[in-house]
Amino acid sequence: MRTLHTSYRVSNLAASLGFYTALGYEQVGRVDLGANASLTMLKFPGEEVVTLELVHRPEDGRVDIGTGFSHIPIQVDDLHATLGQLSEAGLRQVDDLHATLGQLSEAGLSSGPVERPGGVDGPQISWLIDPDGYRIELVEWPPGHAYGITAADFL
Repeated sequence: MRTLHTSYRVSNLAASLGFYTALGYEQVGRVDLGANASLTMLKFPGEEVVTLELVHRPEDGRVDIGTGFSHIPIQVDDLHATLGQLSEAGLRQVDDLHATLGQLSEAGLSSGPVERPGGVDGPQISWLIDPDGYRIELVEWPPGHAYGITAADFL
């Protein structure tokens, strides 16, 4: 077995597509479900398969993330370069990302400061918030680290 992709609802498909394409995703396809509802499939250019599905069902009302969803981690090769590119696309730095959640503009990208949760030899991370308030964690692993978290990270 394997996990196929992440899927979540978005309230404004155009704003969400603007955010995710600025982040580097490309649209693979869209499924029209009728009644203005759709599924939009995204992936990064280097990926072979869809990794993110945006579910747009405007008649279901406002998206409420609730307390069960935490974040989507995305690996980047160079965090500072990625943040620079996103800044050119409209990213704005914020001091307290969590306090900003309710104050996002539909087109705005917001980023938190660069953190090193594993110390100087650990990964570098920064947080983004999409137009609906979903948190995106950008991760740059140290040189030689495996793709993703492995059992070796807990030894």
